Amino acid sequence: MANQQSSGGLSHEKIETNNFLMIVLILIVLLFGGLVEIVPLFFQKSTTEPIKGIQPYTALQLAGRDIYTREGCYNCHSQMIRPFRAETLRYGHYSVAGESVYDHPFQWGSKRTGPDLARVGGRYSDEWHRIHLTNPRDVVPESNMPAYSWLGKTEVDAAVMPAHMKALRTVGVPYTDEQIAKASEDVKGKTELDAVVAYLQVLGLALK
Repeated sequence: MANQQSSGGLSHEKIETNNFLMIVLILIVLLFGGLVEIVPLFFQKSTTEPIKGIQPYTALQLAGRDIYTREGCYNCHSQMIRPFRAETLRYGHYSVAGESVYDHPFQWGSKRTGPDLARVGGRYSDEWHRIHLTNPRDVVPESNMPAYSWLGKTEVDAAVMPAHMKALRTVGVPYTDEQIAKASEDVKGKTELDAVVAYLQVLGLALK
């Protein structure tokens, strides 16, 4: 028994004093735990199928989403409502995975310097959003959000939209050939401000 305890203690000590071995074992445990947590989600319908009423973004909405990501809006705004009463009373129905199956990558996040935007669609008029993006303090005096005045002066890059939509189709977004062919025409002459407003106005509508 003493020999067994001594052997066991030596083995334990060897792991604790060997940094490389400890790191390898920790990585193995994390990898196994991650696989157990994540892999089943790929086979659950609730996380892989769109909810009723959800549609892929139009070309203009998709362009707006790209600009939203480019400008780092996700650094201050989440798009995830947690299933707690305080959250749902303020923002509406809690977020579900089926809302974001066409988002690559999704914008749930957890940072809320500014309000959550998961249900912002339809809450304000297009004009309100235009003013807010151009000079936030014109509609929210206490806002610390920077102004994005250049969005109204810059046109959407129409040429890149078909390729972008084709790429999204390869990962499961059901864009048709017709939608892809019309993408450039659909955003032609639209400003980046138009695109961001179009994107914001569609957020959360399926669960309202």
